Amino acid sequence: MGNQDNFKEFDFEGEENLRAIAEADKFNEWMYQQVVPHCKGKILEIGSGIGNISYFFDRDGMDIDLSDIREQYRSYLKKSFEKRAVLDMDIVADGFVEMHGDKLGTYDAVFALNVVEHIKDDKLAIENMIKLLKPGGKIIILVPAYQWLYNGFDVALEHFKRYTKSRLLGIFPTTGAKLIRSWYFNFAGIFGWFLVGSVMKKKLIPESNMKLYNVLTPIFKIADKVVLNKMGLSVIAVYQKD
Repeated sequence: MGNQDNFKEFDFEGEENLRAIAEADKFNEWMYQQVVPHCKGKILEIGSGIGNISYFFDRDGMDIDLSDIREQYRSYLKKSFEKRAVLDMDIVADGFVEMHGDKLGTYDAVFALNVVEHIKDDKLAIENMIKLLKPGGKIIILVPAYQWLYNGFDVALEHFKRYTKSRLLGIFPTTGAKLIRSWYFNFAGIFGWFLVGSVMKKKLIPESNMKLYNVLTPIFKIADKVVLNKMGLSVIAVYQKD
């Protein structure tokens, strides 16, 4: 598994949380809206999971390939998205270039949402994603924000760390790609994550919480505008390959 430390072939906690998040279609579409303006042409999603975000790209007829490191998720994706390519891709595998030589320089956009925090060598992950891009292609990364929010959820989900904007930008190479935009996302989520994960000590996201979160998503969108995306449960960066 290359640089994927403590890798579990079957991810019980991860799948349970993804299924809970799947109940929040309005929230998932809001996340999709953060990414899609930067996605044109041929697109690759790294770490598609059960397809919570993939669904919207497929719905809108975009040219997207899906991928995941786990057979558990790839099997699900192949059944749910029969017309889409589903790749077995470990973004930090030893011999990544040799394994995926036919994919290097072929994508107009590569994105990874809540993926990089699972990878110990996050800089290598970014470097390899950039290798998959055509010149001028864009890479979009979303990761959890603020180490002080690290709690039982992060442990159960095997997160190595959480990020600030500067920490996220610091894992991108200083040459070969330029920053287009970076911002925080989902300000209101900070309070829910802290309450359920740090105060209540939960390790799985309660499905009922996500259903409520879904109802409140229009209000949370307004909250992000009020704070001018200066704080959030997640942080996003978009870079363009030279």
